[in-house]
Amino acid sequence: MTVRQPVAQHFYADECSKERIEEYVRDFRVPEAPRHIVAGVVPHAGWFFSGRVAAKVFKCIKEKNQVDTFILLGAIHSLPERNSLFSRGSWVTPFGSIEVDAEAASILLEAAGEDLADDPEAHAREHSLEVQMPFLRYFFPAAKIVPIRISPDNKAGRLGHRIGEVIARSKKKIVVIGSTDLTHYGDDYGFAPAGRGRKALEWMEDNDSRMIKLALNLESEAIVEEARSHYNSCGSGALAATIAAAGALGAKKGVLLEYTTSFNVSPEPEFYRAVGYAGMVF
Repeated sequence: MTVRQPVAQHFYADECSKERIEEYVRDFRVPEAPRHIVAGVVPHAGWFFSGRVAAKVFKCIKEKNQVDTFILLGAIHSLPERNSLFSRGSWVTPFGSIEVDAEAASILLEAAGEDLADDPEAHAREHSLEVQMPFLRYFFPAAKIVPIRISPDNKAGRLGHRIGEVIARSKKKIVVIGSTDLTHYGDDYGFAPAGRGRKALEWMEDNDSRMIKLALNLESEAIVEEARSHYNSCGSGALAATIAAAGALGAKKGVLLEYTTSFNVSPEPEFYRAVGYAGMVF
């Protein structure tokens, strides 16, 4: 049994309580569409900045779906940069452990072939999926998971489509969750093409809007290249795979639940840095 212990509590430790999660979604009204959700996209920054956005995605799924298993597609912030699946065991969260769906993982590995490696160690220090786990354990205490890190390359959409095909054949109720943050703007990130001030914030929001539009329109094949050209997704592989899976499962269009930036959450006297966050369902 492989047990993954938390390593990124600094992203959520001070915020991680049932009361805080309930506060995040207290005034949130779940939209009518889509009537049934096959996939969602969540950010993965510290909960103070992006937790409210992520919580709304999980709340939306909770209201509309019964879920046996979540296939989680995460960004890659450390080596190895390859598609890596955590195939068995459990992940520890502040609310209790979540079991990996070993059966679903095995089927995915077989279906993906050389496009996916069984490599739990690749997840040891990756935070993009870890910060989602307390939300999953809170909203879906009986659900299992299949965590996968997705490389930001042109094969991501192909893998996502295969994942969608596997889900379509399964008798289990499975939802795909992909995680990405959007533009990382500012000198801290080595990316400040519009300088500082209000016009720079507007530039950043426009930069994010291009990526959001591609995702909502299910243009999975364009996402990785868009991120390479405009630096507006740190998890473009995960996003592309999620969108491709949603399309394979019959989704026609996505719904944007919320978009914000770290500057909107915690304003400073002058805009000079921020990260963008979006929550979407399909």
